[in-house]
Amino acid sequence: MNLITEIPSHSCDGLSLTSIPEGLSAIREPDCSAMIWQRSPLASFQSWIDELAPEQLPKARTIVSPEKMREAVMHVCDICETPAGPERDMLIDDVAALANIFAELMQAPYLLLRLDVISSNACRKFHTDTVTARLICTYRGTGTQYGIAGDGAEPERVFTAPTAAPIVLRGKNWPTIPQTGFVHRSPPIEGTGETRLVLVLDPVLDLEDASDGHFVH
Repeated sequence: MNLITEIPSHSCDGLSLTSIPEGLSAIREPDCSAMIWQRSPLASFQSWIDELAPEQLPKARTIVSPEKMREAVMHVCDICETPAGPERDMLIDDVAALANIFAELMQAPYLLLRLDVISSNACRKFHTDTVTARLICTYRGTGTQYGIAGDGAEPERVFTAPTAAPIVLRGKNWPTIPQTGFVHRSPPIEGTGETRLVLVLDPVLDLEDASDGHFVH
């Protein structure tokens, strides 16, 4: 199994790339399983977040309306004692911006927000999520890995989404799934000393169906 850490120009079946946030709407195209917004973090921001102690990274799981996302993430940063400054403001603003983009894309009045701090092999098996769609953005550490597989096998070629590049993935609950065999996983990092900070957003259309998480209204 070859590990490719950069997205090649031809990409892989079912994946499309965009250089602008509006391009994420192509996830609705019939043959699209995933979209990546190609972007790079500011060097100063990346240095700041990479150097934070793991316990200072914001960690949360809650249901939030998009217009309250910035306030909610700021509160999480306060609780986790994420150091104040321009870089923290960048992180908060970026999560809020991605939340608004994704909520509009999915026509979702609420989002399940997860900020996960990961240092183990979380979800290391390749899979498709049991959601309509999901946005994942890795702010620190190795990005989401993906590839094409069939019959429960692992992909022969594994690609890695760049750090800070949001990826939107269709889930099992999407009305139609392209028959590309597109799957993804969290990278196996246990024993490497790496700590990842990962943003995960899921659409919530009905609060009564959202059995987990707390509601920030």
